[in-house]
Amino acid sequence: MKYLFSLLFIGAFFNGVAQEITGQQLLDKAIKVHDPSGNWNSFKGNLQVTMSTPDKPARVSDILIDLPAQKFSVAATRDSVITIYAVDKENTSVDKKDLRSPETKAVSTDKDNERAVFMKNYYTYLYGLPMKLKDEGTHIDPKVERKTFKGKEYLVVKASYNEAVGSDVWFFYFDPISYKMEIYQFFRTNEKGNIKPDSGEYILLSDSHLINGIHMPKVRKWYYNKDDKFLGADVITK
Repeated sequence: MKYLFSLLFIGAFFNGVAQEITGQQLLDKAIKVHDPSGNWNSFKGNLQVTMSTPDKPARVSDILIDLPAQKFSVAATRDSVITIYAVDKENTSVDKKDLRSPETKAVSTDKDNERAVFMKNYYTYLYGLPMKLKDEGTHIDPKVERKTFKGKEYLVVKASYNEAVGSDVWFFYFDPISYKMEIYQFFRTNEKGNIKPDSGEYILLSDSHLINGIHMPKVRKWYYNKDDKFLGADVITK
């Protein structure tokens, strides 16, 4: 009976929190947890990320993010091939090397330069969360939902974006006590802007890596929404 009462109390507490707090308020609380000193906008730092995917060699990426100077670079190594993408304000560069034939130099294409910009946006977005949800063009739903995911209760914020930013809809799952971000999930949308339920992925976050006063998730594990198939993991190794 005591156990049942505890469950009812916890459920009522979560419901009350979700009803009383807005999406922006929850986001502010989460940012205080992950970036307590407000360092993100002046962030300059290096990190190494090792990505592992089923049936493929690991890829090691050495990343520089320098927001004040508007600089970004990633040197990705898989097997003997090193690809370096760099963005310096509006300028991009790509350098590809095969250590087995170092005298051969690959020619970069427009697609490679587009890829450099994509890599910059990708890494600064994912490692800048939840702070990046304050960016222009991001729309935070004022309603906070309470959801159970993998047996745990979360407070969930929904984010959508201006057309120029992207058409995916994202959901961010926060611990209702600590406000730590533990999961994010995205879905594709159709031509009417409705979510495609079998699309997209969810990403489980664990551990923490402290860099320049910012608590970044150390481990990210990616899965398909439609069937929970494991896609891969990336770990901050330095």
